[in-house]
Amino acid sequence: MPFNRKKFVKWLCTIPVVACAAVAGIAIAATSANTYPDKPIRLIVSYPAGGSVDVAARILQEPLSKGLKQSVVIENKGGAGGTIGTAQVVNAAPDGYTLLLTLSSHTINPAIYAALPFDTEKDLAPVSMVASAPQVLVANPAFKPSTIPELIEFAKAADKPVIYGSAGVGSPSHIAGELFKKLANVKLTHVPYRGGGPATVDVLGGQIPLLWVSLPSVTQYIRNGKLKALAVSTKDRTPVLPDVPSVAETVSGFNVDSWYAMFAPAGTPRPIIDKIQKILAASAADKKVQDAFLAQGAVVVGGTPEELDAVVKKEIPAWKALAKDANIRVD
Repeated sequence: MPFNRKKFVKWLCTIPVVACAAVAGIAIAATSANTYPDKPIRLIVSYPAGGSVDVAARILQEPLSKGLKQSVVIENKGGAGGTIGTAQVVNAAPDGYTLLLTLSSHTINPAIYAALPFDTEKDLAPVSMVASAPQVLVANPAFKPSTIPELIEFAKAADKPVIYGSAGVGSPSHIAGELFKKLANVKLTHVPYRGGGPATVDVLGGQIPLLWVSLPSVTQYIRNGKLKALAVSTKDRTPVLPDVPSVAETVSGFNVDSWYAMFAPAGTPRPIIDKIQKILAASAADKKVQDAFLAQGAVVVGGTPEELDAVVKKEIPAWKALAKDANIRVD
């Protein structure tokens, strides 16, 4: 092929332009990160006001505002298992001014919804894990088994499946119930409720014998003896109720962690994410923040974006497999 000097010179002349454009883009991103934030930040809570995620957001609001030297405005965008609020953040500008605080349903939703308006792994940038609050298996005091070994023995000897309630189809409490059913190899019948509140009322009244539910919502009933706690869902015991064993002490491999975590839109500059993560890390070491979460039955966790990303990537396929086995779907 003959050498075309004219075309070569024309191509050569484009190199500085492309290079300058790339450098300019980097410079703009760096300047944006250096001046961030210069206006209030919206913290989207993907669940209604008054719930556990909302409480977590309000605990973090003050340290975030102080660390960023800007107002942090909480906006509750609940519905569809957290997907409505999540979609709003996915579609926001990736500039650090719109953040998401959500629950571990974030990794359950891809397993149970036929279609989501976003890609959970690709459309969000992980910032940091925030806190962890286990699910707890509680029983009406009249229910005979009081421990996990007793429950397994009772369920295997029963003529019909033992009933357990949850906060709803595809909720972390439902996932905990189905994982226990699978790993313990027992027959259980799931009764979904519209939230943990109505389910708690029924287990207190004896309409159902067992309930998987978030620990913060029933801690008071466990402490005053109106409910008995058989076990918590996390791998280890919780300092909130240190005398309550974990399921994993009896059933190997059982671990369902109801975590709270912060995300940003994909494409948010890494320096901005790092700035927010460092503030969250500092708040995790603050005893005032630790005590506030502990009062809600949660333990401060913290961590890097990479650690949160690893949790997301590990849990999504695990919950997809469980949802397929247990036929858990939300259309």
